[in-house]
Amino acid sequence: MPECLLIANRGEIACRILRTARRLGIDTVAVFSDADEGSRHVRMADRAVRLGPAPAAESYLRAQAVIEAALSSGATAIHPGYGFLSENAGFASEVEAAGIAFVGPAAEHLRLFGDKHSARQAAAAAGVPLVAGSGLLAGLDEALAEADRIGYPVMLKAAGGGGGIGMAACAGPAELTETYQRVIRLAQNNFGSSAVYLERFVARARHVEVQIFGDGRGRAVSLGTRDCSLQRRNQKVIEEAPAPGLPYTVSQRLLESSRKLLGEVGYRSAGTVEFIYDVDRGAASFLEVNTRLQVEHPVTEAVTGVDLVEWMLRLAGGDSAFLDEVPDAGPPLTGFAVEARVYAEDPGNDYRPGAGTLTGVEIPGADARVETWVETGTEISPYYDPLIAKIITSGASRTEALHRLRTALDETRMFGITTNLPQLRAAATSSPMLDARHTTATLGSLATIRPRLEILRAGVSTTIQDHPGRLGLWNVGIPPSGAFDDLSFQLANHAVGNSLGENGLEATLLGPRLRCTDTTIVCVTGAEAPVTVDGEPAPMWEPITVPAGSVLDIGAPHDTGLRTYLAVRGGILAPDYHGSAATFTLGGFGGITGRAVASGDILGIKPDAGGLLDPAPIPAEDRPEFGHTWYVGVGEGPQPAPDYFTPADIAQFYDATWQVQAHANRTGLRLAGPKPAWSRTDGGDAGLHPSNLHDCPYSVGALNLSGDTPILLGPDGPSLGGFACPLTVVSAHRWKLGQMRPGDQVRFVPVADDRTAGFRSSPALRGRNVSTPELLGTREEDNGVLGRRDAGTGTPEVKYLRGGDDNVLVEYGPMELDLGLRMRVHALSERLGQASIPGLIDITPGVRSLHLHFDADVIDQRTVVRLLGELEDDIPDTADLRVPSRHIELPLSFDDPAIVQAIERYGHGVRPDAPWLPSNIEFIRRINGLDSIDEVRDLVFDAQYMVLGLGDVYLGAPLAVPLDPRHRLVTTKYNPARTWTPADAVGIGGKYLCVYGMESPGGYQLIGRTLPIWSGYRQRAPFETGKPWLFRFFDRISWYPVSAEELLDLRADMSAGRFEMRTGAGEFAMAEHLEFLAEHAADIAVTEEVRQAAFTAERQRWEAAGEFGAHAEPDPDPDTADTLDLPEDCEIVTAPMMANVWRVEVAEGDRVEAGAPLLVLEAMKMELPVVAEVSGTVRAITATAGDQVTTGAPLVAIETEGAA
Repeated sequence: MPECLLIANRGEIACRILRTARRLGIDTVAVFSDADEGSRHVRMADRAVRLGPAPAAESYLRAQAVIEAALSSGATAIHPGYGFLSENAGFASEVEAAGIAFVGPAAEHLRLFGDKHSARQAAAAAGVPLVAGSGLLAGLDEALAEADRIGYPVMLKAAGGGGGIGMAACAGPAELTETYQRVIRLAQNNFGSSAVYLERFVARARHVEVQIFGDGRGRAVSLGTRDCSLQRRNQKVIEEAPAPGLPYTVSQRLLESSRKLLGEVGYRSAGTVEFIYDVDRGAASFLEVNTRLQVEHPVTEAVTGVDLVEWMLRLAGGDSAFLDEVPDAGPPLTGFAVEARVYAEDPGNDYRPGAGTLTGVEIPGADARVETWVETGTEISPYYDPLIAKIITSGASRTEALHRLRTALDETRMFGITTNLPQLRAAATSSPMLDARHTTATLGSLATIRPRLEILRAGVSTTIQDHPGRLGLWNVGIPPSGAFDDLSFQLANHAVGNSLGENGLEATLLGPRLRCTDTTIVCVTGAEAPVTVDGEPAPMWEPITVPAGSVLDIGAPHDTGLRTYLAVRGGILAPDYHGSAATFTLGGFGGITGRAVASGDILGIKPDAGGLLDPAPIPAEDRPEFGHTWYVGVGEGPQPAPDYFTPADIAQFYDATWQVQAHANRTGLRLAGPKPAWSRTDGGDAGLHPSNLHDCPYSVGALNLSGDTPILLGPDGPSLGGFACPLTVVSAHRWKLGQMRPGDQVRFVPVADDRTAGFRSSPALRGRNVSTPELLGTREEDNGVLGRRDAGTGTPEVKYLRGGDDNVLVEYGPMELDLGLRMRVHALSERLGQASIPGLIDITPGVRSLHLHFDADVIDQRTVVRLLGELEDDIPDTADLRVPSRHIELPLSFDDPAIVQAIERYGHGVRPDAPWLPSNIEFIRRINGLDSIDEVRDLVFDAQYMVLGLGDVYLGAPLAVPLDPRHRLVTTKYNPARTWTPADAVGIGGKYLCVYGMESPGGYQLIGRTLPIWSGYRQRAPFETGKPWLFRFFDRISWYPVSAEELLDLRADMSAGRFEMRTGAGEFAMAEHLEFLAEHAADIAVTEEVRQAAFTAERQRWEAAGEFGAHAEPDPDPDTADTLDLPEDCEIVTAPMMANVWRVEVAEGDRVEAGAPLLVLEAMKMELPVVAEVSGTVRAITATAGDQVTTGAPLVAIETEGAA
């Protein structure tokens, strides 16, 4: 037995070989390309060696690199698997010459059978039945003569071919003449030899083969037959053992002649003799010898009980004694087995291979053997064979084995890329397969797809959404996502008979054009837009039947509203990610691919399993109203007057008309309007601006004041942040946010608490766009405070604050950073979790607050407040609280090149004169009164940062603060924010440290970069299974310094699951912390005094420089259509909405055709092309790149043909 085995392969076969080697106690070495650095076989092996870049020619086909890897790692044997170097005689020779055992045939056998002509000669000498054929052909003339002798049709084959490459069927002389040079070129390019020959083409053929194992000394054992007839492009897809329906005499002759052929040449190790069986003639003829372990070897193992990999390893180690007890005909066969290969390819699109991330993988249970290398999150590379899994089932009868295969295939799901699973399911249930009448042509005749939607045009931004989205994870920064206009979305599902929350499509502005492969019932709702089926108009708000093969086209909304929704009867097939299929594009998860739908995507449709309602149109009175002025019902809170705003500010929110700005998308809608006066001058130790507060959880629909800028938070918005929210939209009216387009006007209307239930229950009331007091009730006069508890001995004051009608914010104590308040928040959170309160959805902690989101139809706000008060009575004094607290050590590349790049990009593209440029770290030094950057560095590495919150702003990003106040560096945030921050950048804002979990905008002052803190679809150590976030509440983070180069290596190790995080269990006791603070009070006071003085001096410099008022965003230019000097008799192209001009594509005097792009606008973080509606000549352009334009603003004047 080899002591150390190197597997010179990848994918499922590498994993398969590793499994046996590990069972046998053999030390293992994997090799990998850059594309496979984190692949499963790399993790399975005891160690791994990089071969090179992703292309196979630069990695897995580099014979010398593989041998060097074996020598450097101490490998005593190399198993080549299949493909790559497995049948390369030169490689086998070099391996043996290096003193390493080659786990496979001898090089001479690879040469003998690698050449089809010499293989036929050897087969003929051994008496193996041959199909009529020629020798190697000297040219086309000889080929034509030989074809006449053999008789048409013939198959022209490359002598060095394999895998279905380099062969062509020819029905007559004309086809042979046309094909000859092409096959020669293929042979030369793929196999390094242009030698070709002819064979008789068998019209109705089955592909059968015999598994052989030779001892290298003249004995060959047969292990039964296999059938591999179900093929595409001459490559196998479904195989079974034993081959069904073969006459006994034929089967025996194949077994005997195969043993004789490989025995006479002294064949060593596993090999397969392949035959073509002519169904019409009842005769088999030699095809080739495969000198390696076959992909389909598991079906032979299933019926023989033999582990072929073990046999190969034992023989390579010099042990052949295990064959002594095995008869030449092999062990007796038991039962039947069948294997299906799952490929990343689309049979419905000429087997186009796919690449991308597997966003969902479900494999069958105990009745199936699955050989695979993939899991949820695996990246399928375009560089290699598309095989991703093999599913093997067996049974006492062939019928049982096939039944189990059908069940296993039904249980198998692969999302994110298109696979051949639908074709496999069709093949496993086809009558030719069930009756063993299948041939090599059968698979191509089967239905290759299930009902699906083929995306021909994706639209501007089309995503898969559901309702209510991804709930219960707000506390770790995962937003709910889901349909933005949930009213239109649910009504679309109702119209087609689905459950209201079923997966559907949400389209922003221009919708998708898609082909329905089968007759499909759909409904389009939302903003009024043109809808056609095969070019014919189709109605919205009612079910329509799209015939098979027809094209459904959803255009852009005509005037009002922004989003359309498509529901499909049954629903769109998509995997659940943490309980929902809703797409969160910023985080890269949800939907099929974690991104917006793209042209060429394939969306499966769920089968109608029964239980659906009858389709029915939506009554006119239940359809929502759209307009350019939106009346939105709100409740005051959680941060209204008088703590943050003045009463006049709150009145102004109601009295003013607000305008939606171009910066409006699913994260939030920025509004323009009057600025508040505020009831305080600053945010205390939370920040310089009065809007600043210690990070607090947000509600979807909250009006969030980022500085003086109001933003209505959407379903993809942040869960945690440091800005005040005076109002929150009631749940029944949040759908309106999804239909507001830039330039629309918004009016906030107070809704009485006792009216919100009626709004929720009635689509007609929800959809109305009115401000009638009789409907809305009178404004609550409680300033957003639903309840209050006074401070007591050892307990702080508690406020219970309103957040719309389905949220309550619990706020503890004064507005200051106090770890005791955070401990109390945790204690209440724990008790809420234990209480199992019906209707409670999310419990999200902040620094001194706890946010509760609940189903208001199950439990009302007042009941929640009452229950919170009861739970508060059970919480001990703050000083007595203690919590589990891990100590985690992580690497930090201080002033990493990635953050330097982000800062430079900010200076070049956003604001070159910011006081924190050119170095954020230098700015931190100055604003904290430190003498050198080294002092900043020392404080960062000396501190222990306690995690107080997760999801600051998204995806498990920690909000952390040093336990020792002397280590707390105080900064202010960027204004305006950065447009780009690298993932895993580390920054400081206020007194808090954050790690950015993904590439995103940001405002924290950057100090370095660390390891990934978010793992997405795939969890590997140190992440916990099912938890893609790294940190827990109250973790204590310590940093240790590494260079930028060392960090890159550690990041690679983490991606591959090789990184071992330094961590230790512990506990944080508030009493001990209070003792520490008391002991060091004097020193802490001195430190804080120095920093406050430096902070004040920086503020004074800013005031002197006009920093606080210098960077307000400009108001958009008013419409100027009446004042511009535009040519007469011109078609005026106007802006469809408020937006920024991104690019101008034409110049005055240009000739344009209808449909040609004129400008590209930018709004909602999307590019919006503006096209010509007529053909003509551009006579005037009124906008330039960088301008902000309002809805209806003139952009281009086009003189039409007739007007000239």
